[in-house]
Amino acid sequence: MQNKRIIVGISGASGAIYGVRAIDLLNAAGAEVHLIVSKAAEITLHDEGLGAGKDLATKVHTAYKLGDIGANIASGSFKTQGMIIAPCSIKTMSEIATGVTSNLLTRAADVQLKERRPLVLMVRETPLHFGHLETMSRLTQMGAIIFPPVPAFYSGLTSIGDMVDQSVARALDLLGVEIPILRRWGDKN
Repeated sequence: MQNKRIIVGISGASGAIYGVRAIDLLNAAGAEVHLIVSKAAEITLHDEGLGAGKDLATKVHTAYKLGDIGANIASGSFKTQGMIIAPCSIKTMSEIATGVTSNLLTRAADVQLKERRPLVLMVRETPLHFGHLETMSRLTQMGAIIFPPVPAFYSGLTSIGDMVDQSVARALDLLGVEIPILRRWGDKN
């Protein structure tokens, strides 16, 4: 792949801005972005003033319907650099952990795991009970990366936008996508 091909999933947890910014930063990095938006994410996008999934579809290479289980991204033969779900709801996380996937979002995530490709889950929920933690542990054992969007205060962040960008850039870094705005520990810029 000349350009990195990344799947972006947006599920219904609060923080849809993480998925929106992931699309923007991936586009700026020249990646080929494939998008899936859950039904609950459609509500969250609207409630958080971020438009609708159809608006995001104009910003990506390919946008898929949640029920399109026969889409190319549902197959391991469709090569990707990996997948990020930003934000990732507990429901979505739990479905991926069981391997019983009911829609394209969780099927595409399952494919990343079975093909041993990076899967980054920006889980947005607090507080966490024991079952959540067990599910996260299980997913980590399966190869997923659990990446709650926690601000890195050491990096001189001055706005909510900076915090979102830093978290998303760090998560995309785990997929091998170089995002120039990422502030690394010890960098002076």
